[in-house]
Amino acid sequence: MVHTPVSALGVGCSCRCWAESSVGHGYLRGIPRKDASISGSRHMHCDHHARAWAHTRSQGNLRYTPETPFCLRVGHLLPYSMSDSNTTDFTNPSTFILLGIPGLETAHIWISIPFCTMYAIAVLGNFTILFIVKTKPILHGPMYYFLCMLAISDLVISTSIVPKMLSIFWFNSREIDFSACLTQMYFIHCFLVMDSGILVAMALDRYVAICDPLRYSTILTKPMVAMIGLAVVLRGGMLILPYPFLARQWPYCRTAIIPHTYCEHMAVVKLACADIRISSYYSLSVAFLVTGLDVFFIAVSYIQILRAIFSLPTKDARLKTFGTCGSHLCVILVSYIPALFSSLMHRFGHNVALHFHILMANVYLLVPTMLHPIIYGVRTKQIRNRLLQLLTYKGM
Repeated sequence: MVHTPVSALGVGCSCRCWAESSVGHGYLRGIPRKDASISGSRHMHCDHHARAWAHTRSQGNLRYTPETPFCLRVGHLLPYSMSDSNTTDFTNPSTFILLGIPGLETAHIWISIPFCTMYAIAVLGNFTILFIVKTKPILHGPMYYFLCMLAISDLVISTSIVPKMLSIFWFNSREIDFSACLTQMYFIHCFLVMDSGILVAMALDRYVAICDPLRYSTILTKPMVAMIGLAVVLRGGMLILPYPFLARQWPYCRTAIIPHTYCEHMAVVKLACADIRISSYYSLSVAFLVTGLDVFFIAVSYIQILRAIFSLPTKDARLKTFGTCGSHLCVILVSYIPALFSSLMHRFGHNVALHFHILMANVYLLVPTMLHPIIYGVRTKQIRNRLLQLLTYKGM
């Protein structure tokens, strides 16, 4: 078979992939693209299942090279015709294509099992927390109001990610509408910021309860709790609002393929053929601002809490008081340690495989939503006793 250079097919690829028009499964096959409908030209389907072809300048033909098994890892498809290369139509795609976990397509069914299990536990656990707090009047206090806010936030985060992920794994349903992609992006990042703010509010609750217990009921009144909750929601909503607006204004003249299981902010804007430094710098600023300030306030709260605990006269009193903070401390560790690990991996793990980055991005989001209700259900006496009552009643 005679192999034709890709440039002659009217297709360019920034990662220097060359292929026959008949090779590969073709993730773009059958997907209507305004900028890819070039009359009289065939389209290359750059696919990680197909092996790459490299151009040999000395002989003017193609030779097989196995060094680049996944061309989407470092570049994007750039469809254009030679005659129209200077007049490319810069339009937003009607849909994006989510690849799932590139390189592990054959294992998608098996990978879906732990993620589906985590989602089921997160939904069941968080709804159980909400039901117990609602039906037990003794739990209608600031600490449990904040816990309910955390449960709702976890439900939104997990539900924003997992159903679409499972549709990719089970039904190969990779398409997602452009507006739906931006909506998913907004909800995921918005409620992540809210999650962090709720942890700060819970640290404040523990600080007042331990360091100023006599004024606890007068400081954290229901109106004050409502104001704190509103501030947490507004902060998350306003800080993340520029994400979809900036992403919508960029021109997307490259590929509509997102090598991810969900519409992560930077994974989307990196597809734009424009200067995206505004989006990049803004998202970096939000990450440092939110994480830095929230961790600082939590640390200050617990420094004061520890000072108050160590000033108690007996060891039993110190252990009992510190035990009231145990659940919150576990939740803080579960929330921030995976985030720290993910950030370090993105910063220093340049040689780490792409599929491992994507797996960790999903674990970082879903594991805390699963563990939060388990931690509070096991370590909080009132919730544990109420849950045992419900189970015993059903068992009878």
